[in-house]
Amino acid sequence: MNRQQAQNMCETRKIKVLELPLTGGCACGRVRYEISTAPIDAGYCHCGLCRLTTGAVMLAWATIPIHGFHYTSGEPSVYPSSAWGERRFCSHCGAQFEYRAQKNPSVVDVNIGLLDRPELVPPASHVWVEDEVPWLHIQDHLPRYLGRGPDI
Repeated sequence: MNRQQAQNMCETRKIKVLELPLTGGCACGRVRYEISTAPIDAGYCHCGLCRLTTGAVMLAWATIPIHGFHYTSGEPSVYPSSAWGERRFCSHCGAQFEYRAQKNPSVVDVNIGLLDRPELVPPASHVWVEDEVPWLHIQDHLPRYLGRGPDI
């Protein structure tokens, strides 16, 4: 996916165009990254696997074309979290940076909470709400999908 295709996808999914580049990193500061391309999707994931790998009841993520994402310092560790994907995290502080699905190596799902300015990437939907914890009641007006939502 080239930059123009990413921009078109961003507009289609109504993801806010942001100030680029975006930067982020982990709690201990050993691993840092930069995003130079606008997200093509962003949302909240309620799946059980995200819960288990982050310790949070849901995860805010942004899908970035892989050519627009790179680590600027440090090297994350890789955890094969399932038969279909892997996650990268800081081996010192444990912060989880990203998820990469084997079926779509052209994008990376970055955890919004580790951005230096997470307010610049507002989620546009909720996915895997069939796995949402029953006591969580989010009353926004974003689309909610039982599974992974529409393909981007």
